[in-house]
Amino acid sequence: MKKNIAIIGFGNMGSALAGYIEQDYPVSCFDKDSAKLEKLSGIKVFSCIPDLVKNSDVVMLAVKPQDFKELLGQIKPVVSSDKLFISIAAGITTAFIEQSLGVVRVVRAMPNLAAKVGAGMAGICKGKFASEEDLDLAEELFGYSGETLRVNEELIDAITAVSGSGPAYVANFLKNNSLSAGSVPDKKKTEFLALFEEAAGAVGFDPESARLLTTATFTGALEFLKRTKISPEELIRQVSSKGGTTEAAFKVFNQGGSLKEAVLAARKRSQELSKEVSK
Repeated sequence: MKKNIAIIGFGNMGSALAGYIEQDYPVSCFDKDSAKLEKLSGIKVFSCIPDLVKNSDVVMLAVKPQDFKELLGQIKPVVSSDKLFISIAAGITTAFIEQSLGVVRVVRAMPNLAAKVGAGMAGICKGKFASEEDLDLAEELFGYSGETLRVNEELIDAITAVSGSGPAYVANFLKNNSLSAGSVPDKKKTEFLALFEEAAGAVGFDPESARLLTTATFTGALEFLKRTKISPEELIRQVSSKGGTTEAAFKVFNQGGSLKEAVLAARKRSQELSKEVSK
């Protein structure tokens, strides 16, 4: 029997994941902005978070980090050991969720913008009480919208710096070289990916993982640009948030720094944000 999947938060990522998962799983959702849910078809809408959680086997937490504490407070009264919680909130650790909810099965994921067109790259890790089967299921669910890579949680900040902010690096490369997503010369692509892989290695990834992350991020960003027909500048704006990891990377670029230096700065900012939001 197929598990019931709940998605709390129907923004860019929550809605993108729902669109793919509902092909094979029953999906329900909640968003505090009910206008986002008015025209949904094939997805059940709940107006109450506890009711949604009670009626689900897997609960995807796709709200902004600043809304997370309040959300966990609403979930806590209906938590049970038979439910799997999957968080895609930047900076929220599995330990923070476990401290708030108790003995719960948690998987943490960091997808990127290209998930919206089925060409994403997501890093996933499990918490203290989650099983390998839980990780298998999370990998399957995120596999609908692109590639996945299993990592230890200490590498999630590096995932954020490489593939999370990565589409903006690709867009910046296109902009600086006056290239379009549909016509990147092989030589230019090879040169960029060599630098990108080196940067991924600098934040802790082995060569095989670095290659997967950077190649999937590169091809995903190009696919996103081709499908959405937005400019590289607009993609950079969509990936960036005030005080976030991408902004930290672009401060380095704007000062003439290298891609490796930018990725290191993005990881540092991700680590800082994780400490801030998990207090």
